Amino acid sequence: MALITPQIDVHLGQQDVERALRADVTSGLQSTPKRLAPKWFYDDRGSELFDEITRLPEYYLTRREREILYSEAATLARLTEADTLVELGSGTSEKTLLILDALHHRGNLERYVPFDVSEATLRAAAQGIAERYPGVIVHAVVGDFGRHLDRLPTEGRRIVAFLGSTIGNLFPEERIAFLATLRATMSEDDRLLLGTDLVKEPARLEAAYNDSAGVTAAFNLNILSVLNSALEANFNTAEFEHIARFNAEHEWIEMALRSRIAQSVRLEALDLTVDFAAGEELRTEISAKFRRERAESELEIAGFEMERWWTDSNNDFALSVSRPDSMS
Repeated sequence: MALITPQIDVHLGQQDVERALRADVTSGLQSTPKRLAPKWFYDDRGSELFDEITRLPEYYLTRREREILYSEAATLARLTEADTLVELGSGTSEKTLLILDALHHRGNLERYVPFDVSEATLRAAAQGIAERYPGVIVHAVVGDFGRHLDRLPTEGRRIVAFLGSTIGNLFPEERIAFLATLRATMSEDDRLLLGTDLVKEPARLEAAYNDSAGVTAAFNLNILSVLNSALEANFNTAEFEHIARFNAEHEWIEMALRSRIAQSVRLEALDLTVDFAAGEELRTEISAKFRRERAESELEIAGFEMERWWTDSNNDFALSVSRPDSMS
């Protein structure tokens, strides 16, 4: 069977990324408390560090999600009878192979739609998938899931996958708005496959974000290097320390960078000077943890009805399958 050349739709160019970075950083550094969006972690170095994080003994999330996919991918293929996989935040598409293989073995696989902000990563991943599955259409989309969900191809009977508990990086109102926007793009035959990290002992949660090798600390601090490079800033990473703690009230991990001293930072590209008090924190990420009731409730509000809830053998992580509610 002949290899089909991947199609790449680009809705997010380098100038768009630069404008978004400038707007986010200007707003975030002048907010109280100060904040940065976690999507700016992922320059080349940040992506390398996150790949290291997923292999750390303390960071169970990737292993647990993969365990569920190993166990349930064939069931997913049978349950959905899908011929198309859409993956939001696809990255290198490694975990995706388990789902694609299951659809392929069932004889249904016709189309794969990876969606990500990085054009270079998408192009490489799309070519690899096209070569692995000759005859399968690969239609990649470069975009921001906060703005471009309506650009996703709608052909076929789709599984729309949002894995890795990335949904937890959004605040509750943002999660529901995101899911509702996604619901508006889906037909009654489509299904949503959602990854969610589960509430567990705070010590285990905090250990996953405070690894003994210091890789997560390096990953967190690297966001300052991103700003130094992209915005002509003069952050001294040695004058900030990595913080990660569980917020029991909201049931999420808060990740931040704490200024060790009183200092001023200059961002020449923004014509902006930002003052930090000693001990002041710059929030870089939240990572919400879920109970089934919360996940099911938020999905319902957004117009979905949960059909399946799978957890790993440790009950650390969950994958859920939901259908668009025909009444919404």
